[in-house]
Amino acid sequence: MDLKQLRYFVTIAQEGQVTRAAKKLHMAQPPLSQSLKMLENEIGTPLLERNRRKMELTEAGKTLYLKAQALLHQFEETLSEVKEIGQGLRGMLSVGCVKSCFAYIPERVQFFRKEYPQVTFEFREGDSFQLAQYLENRDIELAIVRLPLAMNHFAYLPLPNEKYVAVLPESWISPTQKQIPMEDLAQMPLLLLHRISGVGQYEIIVDQFRAQGFEPQVVCECPDATMLLSLVNAGVGVTLLPKSTLFMFLTKGVKVLEIQETEITSESAVIWLKDRHLSKSALRFIETFECSWK
Repeated sequence: MDLKQLRYFVTIAQEGQVTRAAKKLHMAQPPLSQSLKMLENEIGTPLLERNRRKMELTEAGKTLYLKAQALLHQFEETLSEVKEIGQGLRGMLSVGCVKSCFAYIPERVQFFRKEYPQVTFEFREGDSFQLAQYLENRDIELAIVRLPLAMNHFAYLPLPNEKYVAVLPESWISPTQKQIPMEDLAQMPLLLLHRISGVGQYEIIVDQFRAQGFEPQVVCECPDATMLLSLVNAGVGVTLLPKSTLFMFLTKGVKVLEIQETEITSESAVIWLKDRHLSKSALRFIETFECSWK
């Protein structure tokens, strides 16, 4: 058994068919099938059950698949670490970011383009739960997320807390109004950010209303801040967002007000897997956050 055989096996397991796996690996189907057969003969047990439409892992195959993935990740990270010794920053840095935190990104990309021109970026957008999954699957190295989030597997750097503000259609309020009480917001149709999975700021906001004796009228839940702002602009309702979110998106036709009588805050952080080797580029990216608000 060698790393090539393990890589072939993992690809077959992921694709569910030898034909698709061969295409992904840019090789012919017969040698790939032969490699799988040799691996099963060496181990002495079937690893995949061959159905008409899709190959499925046996119990032994599931165990090997998980172990093989870990070995391949470790090998790739070791190789990357060795290559980086004595070299400057280079290569692709994969970063995830919730859309409401995107204000952190442009300045750092500009800094890297100036200081480290051989570094390129790949960005992935999603809610905090999705980005945590991307990290665990090693699709990205870092993520900028909104808390709360289960942090058992992650190291993190906390970022400054932000206040939530209310965003309303301009036509709903006086041009001179600067603040709005929670009681008034509770009587308006609310459009709130809501994660695809897990507990997030949605629950915190709703709890704040209820703590003051109000039942919020939530008419829309959505994980995308830009969609909520578009709905506000169309006069559908009111949304509550971290203040920095508005710096990156057009707010024409809407009015931003401070929320009276309470302070709803958002906590955010840069997170990464505890047991993963981080590239020099990733470490430098994290350092830019440390320097910017010390």
